Amino acid sequence: MFKISKDYPRAIVHIDGDCFFAACEVMKNPKLKGKPVIIGAERVIVSSLTYEAKVRGVTRGMQLHEVKRICPEVIILPSDYETYSLMSVRMFEIVRRFTPQVEEYSIDECFADITGMQRPMNMSYEKIGLKIKETLDKELGITFSVGLAPTKVLAKIGSKWHKPSGFTSIPNFRIVDFLDQTPIGQVWGIGQNTINFLQKYDIKTANDFANQTEHWVKAKLSKPFYEIWQELRGTAIYNVKAPYQSISKTKTFTPPSHNRSFVMAQLSKNIENACIKLRRHELASKKFFFFLKTQDFKHLGLEIKLSQPTNSPTEVLELIEPRFTEIFNSCLEYRSSGVVMLDLVPVAPIQLDIFGKALRIEKLTKLFSSLDDLSTRYGKHTAFLGSSLKAMTHHEPLLVRNTVPQRQNLLFTGESLRKRISLPFMGEVI
Repeated sequence: MFKISKDYPRAIVHIDGDCFFAACEVMKNPKLKGKPVIIGAERVIVSSLTYEAKVRGVTRGMQLHEVKRICPEVIILPSDYETYSLMSVRMFEIVRRFTPQVEEYSIDECFADITGMQRPMNMSYEKIGLKIKETLDKELGITFSVGLAPTKVLAKIGSKWHKPSGFTSIPNFRIVDFLDQTPIGQVWGIGQNTINFLQKYDIKTANDFANQTEHWVKAKLSKPFYEIWQELRGTAIYNVKAPYQSISKTKTFTPPSHNRSFVMAQLSKNIENACIKLRRHELASKKFFFFLKTQDFKHLGLEIKLSQPTNSPTEVLELIEPRFTEIFNSCLEYRSSGVVMLDLVPVAPIQLDIFGKALRIEKLTKLFSSLDDLSTRYGKHTAFLGSSLKAMTHHEPLLVRNTVPQRQNLLFTGESLRKRISLPFMGEVI
């Protein structure tokens, strides 16, 4: 049994929205409360669902025809990503009232480091965590599950302990109790292949893993799992990152496709969007990770390091194109693609070199600066890379186009589908 202390050396909060997309729809239309609601009409599969739908046997990724068979009374709605994004922004703004150190992990979840905030807020870490949850629930009209712990991995375990609308505190002296009841497969960062490997050594719970010796973990597993092992034992390895330590862009396309050029075009569009955001914040990336997601929600990706920081999509694409075939399989159907720009640094002045690369970078910088000006004046993607053409000109099937959120059919004066003001649609959907 590993030794633990009784204090709270770090106080990390993980906040997770409960059925976020579906919950946003119920918030917009209270008549949906208590009913089985699913999101994904435009994709013909379930992307989010309420707990009322879950108890009837509906699961994420299920085909809509199968949903209707097991739950005839189900209410099927299209995805309203504009509203979800606005709710996400408000969520993070609320959390930042309590601490500036907030890491936006996904659209509906984040980490927050509240270490040292006891005295300024005149309350314990548990009360701060509860106050964050209560404020989010009240002001956004949807519920959140919150975990408080000395590390990010433990906080993730805590936020899933009591769902929905739960708050779970895991101080150091209670770590063993929680790990003993946590299957190894529920630990953040441990996938199926690693689960299968650990089970061969009779490691079935998080506590079984945490009780392995340091020598055994280092000998049998790679560095990321050694870091997880440390986090499970209460040693904080993963810091809560400041805003824009990374920038990610993903896009789900309908219908799914096994066409190489089309999937590559979707990835190219994501890269353009990520680089637009990098330039907007005067940042550059030193490495990036790109991935594809199959129709059965499996991720396939590669990480690539850059010789020098960049925010140019053409430089990123030059590195991706020869590696794309390593993860693309024409026998599989893909539903989304994405890119994560990592190790971000402020844009630095260009230094001349004898090989002429600096001059090329300077020309690209001027080119994309002009494209950014065009986008500001005439709308995003007024001009775009040829590699993104199939994604930019892709038209979804009639079934999808007729299944759109009401906000898209209710443009305000001066709005277009490209240029919108940030207001959610608050009205009936059935």
